[in-house]
Amino acid sequence: MIRSPLSQQTRTDAGLAAVLRVAVGRLARRLRAQRPDASLSLGQGAVLFTLARHGQMTPGALAEHEKVQPPSMTRIIAALEARSLVRRTPHPDDRRQQLVDLTDEGRAVVREDQRSREMWLARRLAELPPEDKETLRAAARILERLSQA
Repeated sequence: MIRSPLSQQTRTDAGLAAVLRVAVGRLARRLRAQRPDASLSLGQGAVLFTLARHGQMTPGALAEHEKVQPPSMTRIIAALEARSLVRRTPHPDDRRQQLVDLTDEGRAVVREDQRSREMWLARRLAELPPEDKETLRAAARILERLSQA
């Protein structure tokens, strides 16, 4: 039996890690290329998606969630606020804090971005045989667990 170079590479955890890193990175780049609004930085887009998924948050909670320093988050929020994609409101329980939330325009940007990238990926998935799709369904669950570790 002849083994492909890929199957030889993935026989060890280190080899599998290398192959996955390259493949996931390449797919992420392809998906980023489908973004309808390329004027948003990756950090700005990440904040919009975090707010869409988790609701309003303090700047500190956003910084912690996105693994950036608070001054960097302050700049990201200011840029998004200047574009009317987010708004800040006083925290109801702690007047020293503010809450950041999406505006209607911010929600529309998130929806369009998701729609565009998911349509591109759905077209690619439609080209695959059923057994590959089933493998990807299982892999998606595993990748989600890895991303939470």
